[in-house]
Amino acid sequence: MALLKDRTAVITGSAQGIGYAIAEAFAAEGANVVIADINADAANEAAAQLAIGNRAIGAACNVAVAEDIDALVQAATNTFGTLDVFVNNAGITRDATMRKMTEEMFDQVISVHLRGSWLGTRAASNIMRNQRHGGSIVNISSISGKVGLLGQTNYSAAKAGIVGLTKAAAKEVGFANVRVNSVMPGLIRTPMTEGMREDIKEARLKEIALGRMGEPAEIAQAVLFLASDMSSYISGAVIEVTGGRHM
Repeated sequence: MALLKDRTAVITGSAQGIGYAIAEAFAAEGANVVIADINADAANEAAAQLAIGNRAIGAACNVAVAEDIDALVQAATNTFGTLDVFVNNAGITRDATMRKMTEEMFDQVISVHLRGSWLGTRAASNIMRNQRHGGSIVNISSISGKVGLLGQTNYSAAKAGIVGLTKAAAKEVGFANVRVNSVMPGLIRTPMTEGMREDIKEARLKEIALGRMGEPAEIAQAVLFLASDMSSYISGAVIEVTGGRHM
């Protein structure tokens, strides 16, 4: 039987990259999928690609805006009748050393990653705690949140905050069978990382035990595990999918 048959999953920032790979994996396992992205056209195009044999819709959403998040969960429940999985994946980068980083650059990254994940977790858990079967929330962190990376004080702080958010939220909503977990990707082949300078990319590859970049589908499989009943007794956990980086 499909792991997510007839369950409804919302994935933010899922028009491309890791988010789309997660949506694709969920759809393949029978889920109703809501592709949420700040770009409405991109979200609808991605949903159309998944709609063959599955039910998928696109939705415009700025994850840093509470009203957008509330509208997103409402769209999911109005369309499919339930909300079973919510993945906080949307993200941006505004890299610079602290000396060159502006307050706006810092605030933008914190707002999208940390505030967005908090808003998503709050809205999703409010729906899930009133369902008899509960639900699963997965927050996408980063290896940057564990070790800190040069030029990413904003990003590293936000991703570390997501780990704390995950653990605290898991304690608050576990009584209602709502599980909250986090996946911590390492160096993954996405449009974001493809734009990295080659010398930086090579340096980071040397830190990885497996000696290669990861693929979005490899992150998606970890998220699928946490979204499904295969992880029914896991909550408050952080799973590193890094190829053995910074062990």
